[in-house]
Amino acid sequence: MSSVSPLALRPDPAVLLDIDGVLHVGDEPIPGAVEALTELREIASGLRLVTNTTSRSRAEVAARLREIGIDASVDEMLTPAAMAVQYCATHDISNARLYVSDSLREDLTGLNEAGADQAPDVVVLGDIADRFNADTMNEIFRLLMDGARLMALQHNRYWQHGDGLMLDVGAWAAALEYATGRTAITVGKPSNDFYNAALASLGVDANSAIMVGDDIEADVNGAQTCGIQGVLVRTGKYRDGIASDRGFGPAAIIDSIADLPALLRS
Repeated sequence: MSSVSPLALRPDPAVLLDIDGVLHVGDEPIPGAVEALTELREIASGLRLVTNTTSRSRAEVAARLREIGIDASVDEMLTPAAMAVQYCATHDISNARLYVSDSLREDLTGLNEAGADQAPDVVVLGDIADRFNADTMNEIFRLLMDGARLMALQHNRYWQHGDGLMLDVGAWAAALEYATGRTAITVGKPSNDFYNAALASLGVDANSAIMVGDDIEADVNGAQTCGIQGVLVRTGKYRDGIASDRGFGPAAIIDSIADLPALLRS
């Protein structure tokens, strides 16, 4: 059953949609997601797929969605990798050491990767799966202690894999923050810059958009910090009581994306 707080949703808003846990879990689309996405493209004033995925390039994410029957294009997708390139360009960061998946590198071609004999200005941390281990963490820690900044492509605590919850990049970044005593640069959700870039790409202001996700922190609270109303879905990483446990809540809670078109029409 869906619920809406006294904070009313604006009619025909632009819609920002998380992907993993909202449109699909693993290789299975959320029931009703395909039909809901088609309807949202008709009734919303604009649509962006905003994901914290850092294990695949935008092209691979879009291709994977199409493989499981979800229509998606690269042009409507915003990922942390694009924000990382933009951040480094605007902050005159010359050399980066990349700890990312091989497939993500195509979205980071705008960065100058530091050679083995160069001290990096920044360490870019994404999802490196099994490479998250003591050796890798110590290697990154030493680079940071030698003066490099840490850039976390996103700061999610965990995500919903097909076979259960998995630690996400934010958990590993938090360990490095604790060890070094310095806060990472975060370019994905819940960064204000990320949400502002999504709004700019649609040509709308925060009052004319909603964010729909399964993460109470990165999706809902991150968006609402920017003035975008957040809608929480009871799919993906959602767990009962998670909103009350965090001390802040969404503008609306719905069972799944299948209920979103009706919510927007109400």
